[in-house]
Parts: sequence; structure tokens; C-alpha cells
Amino acid sequence: NITDIDTKKRAIRAIEIGHYMRTIPGEETHFPAVKPLIAGVFYSREARRERISQRLKRRFEQGLEKEVRNLLEQGVDPDVLIYYGLEYKYITLYVTGRLSYNEMYRSLETAIHRFSKRQMTWFRGMERKGIEIHWLDGEMPMDDKVEKVLGLLYRQSPQGVK
Repeated sequence: NITDIDTKKRAIRAIEIGHYMRTIPGEETHFPAVKPLIAGVFYSREARRERISQRLKRRFEQGLEKEVRNLLEQGVDPDVLIYYGLEYKYITLYVTGRLSYNEMYRSLETAIHRFSKRQMTWFRGMERKGIEIHWLDGEMPMDDKVEKVLGLLYRQSPQGVK
């Protein structure tokens, strides 16, 4: 079962649906086979780390800390913010006094780098399972990336891209 049961409400709904499906026989739906096109943007490890660090710095310059402070001032529970991603988690810990600014920034940057590494491991696992990923060079201009993906779509689909 792959039902999302993160919250009590979702767990109850999943039970209700499961009960309904067992008691009311439904029609079986058949869908056409799907051949997904999976494309990924690849950067070297060094470039990926640099891009992550630059993006984090930009996010702070664009007011990320202020955004978190505003959410907390509006009454959002800190534990809720901590649940919604690395940036919100670490900044909330800083704003609520549980981390110093330097601890927060270093820990957040490290956590994002680790997450990126896990993502790449996950993609390698997909490839080991036989799933083809069309890797695009991250340094290519955006127009070239789009052109390459469109070319892959045209080759894959006899009707072309709609």
C-alpha cells in the first residue's frame, strides 16, 4: 500500500477508501501503456556543490529569514514549519533561538548538500533497475536543453509532441 498516511485525517480517509473498495465492487479501469521520458540535468559534483551554496546565499539575500519570521508572527506553529523542508527547519530553529546564525547556516548548507547526494544515489538506483535517464549537461544553454528534450520526445512519440 502506497497510501499517504502522514496525518490522522489522511489515515482515516485511507481506511474509509479501503473499506469502500472492499464492500463496493468497482469497474476495473484500463489505461494505455505509458513510456515515460525521463530527463535529468547533470552537473559535476563540484559544480553542484557550488550551485547549491550560491542558491542558498541568494535565498537569504532575497529575504528567506524574513519570510520565516513573518510566518511565525502570523501564528504558524514552529513545529509545522520545521516539517516543511530543510530551509524552513533550520531557519525556524535559528529564529526560535535553538541555533546560532552560523550554526544554522552551516548545518543548512551541509543538509542540502547531503540531500543532493542522496538524490544522485537515487537516480543511479533507477538506472540500475533499467530505467533510462537522458542526462543533459547542466552547463548547456537553456534553449539547447529544451531543444534536446523536444528531440527526445519527437523520437519517442510517433505522433510527435502536441
